[in-house]
Amino acid sequence: MTMQVQVDDDLVVAARGLRDLVRAEAAESERLRTMSGPIVDAMWTSGLMTAFNPVVAGGVEPSFAEMIETWIEMAWQDGSFGWTGIANLPSSFAAASYLPEDGFAEVFTTNDNRVTMGGQFAPNGQGVVVDGGYRLSGSWSFGSGTGHSQYVAAGFLPMDGGEMRWIGEGVPELMIAVLPRAEVTFTDGWNVQGLRGTGSYDYTVTDVFVPERRTFRLFSTAPLRGTSPAGRMGMMPVTAAGHAAWALGVAKSMLDDVQELAAAKYRMSDMASLASRPTFQKDLAHHVAAWRAARLLVHDAFSSAEAVVAEGTDLTPRLRVDMRVAAVYATDVARECAQWAHLAAGTSSIREGSRLERAFRDVYTGTQHAFISEKVAIDSAQVWLGIIEDHFSL
Repeated sequence: MTMQVQVDDDLVVAARGLRDLVRAEAAESERLRTMSGPIVDAMWTSGLMTAFNPVVAGGVEPSFAEMIETWIEMAWQDGSFGWTGIANLPSSFAAASYLPEDGFAEVFTTNDNRVTMGGQFAPNGQGVVVDGGYRLSGSWSFGSGTGHSQYVAAGFLPMDGGEMRWIGEGVPELMIAVLPRAEVTFTDGWNVQGLRGTGSYDYTVTDVFVPERRTFRLFSTAPLRGTSPAGRMGMMPVTAAGHAAWALGVAKSMLDDVQELAAAKYRMSDMASLASRPTFQKDLAHHVAAWRAARLLVHDAFSSAEAVVAEGTDLTPRLRVDMRVAAVYATDVARECAQWAHLAAGTSSIREGSRLERAFRDVYTGTQHAFISEKVAIDSAQVWLGIIEDHFSL
């Protein structure tokens, strides 16, 4: 039986319409170390920047299949462009879904929903509880998409009377602050091998008052806006889908490019073209099939969980684990596909500025992320094995 992935093409078509621009601006984004102005402007004019938001915040509330295919397309065009998509779009989705009404009005309504948001959701700050909010201090690394964001998200631990707050057995309360750019001090630090165009700057905040209305819980699954299942599934599945789709998109760009190259590629002292070599043919078939299988696994895991939530049932630990494992597996497969394409392309893959060279650097940078690490696979397997019932970080 063949699994059919049902996708409304509107978002994918909107993203595909930026191909020529993104290709033309890729080198400039790398030089700037953040998305170039024309690309950011195009994300607004195409509707992509707000597409994942609740309708009231200018979005269309896409299904997971639509999100995944849109991210694959963006990452296929350019790794930095795709990474910006999995940073900015989920950040604004979360804030628009979970901020209290007065916070939503301040951030979104007042700005006519023209809000770009990036940052780091890991709890690297502490927020001392005070009347009406928190006094926030902290230091965050890799704030993806902050180079062009008006608001910056910052994860923190609330400290009440010098003590952490707990929402369950062994589960600390983790909060997200939404900060105007002017209240954040950027220390940069974004000098890296790949994903250079993402503006993933380090930043600090020192004793800044954050009103409670501009905060929300990291693990919230009770959206105040929007009707799509994604809001009731929370940030962990959305983030996992983004990482899986990003890796698949960059890997596909390399598989496509090496296949296009193969007919005209001759290795030194070899009279046969790359395309005519049986070993290349076998390896191409293997890696394309592996990529397709990984994509279908991702769609199956996320769509299955989404369907359960759409029927009004809460996610089980096993469903959450299935999504996280699919993201880890897709990332592993994507890395293997990228390595093979890099080797098969020979010297064509080391030319600075080529799509193959840039994608290879991007893959080996993006796959270092902790969200799709070995530990995630281990924690997930322990749930499958019954060693633990659940893990709050999944």
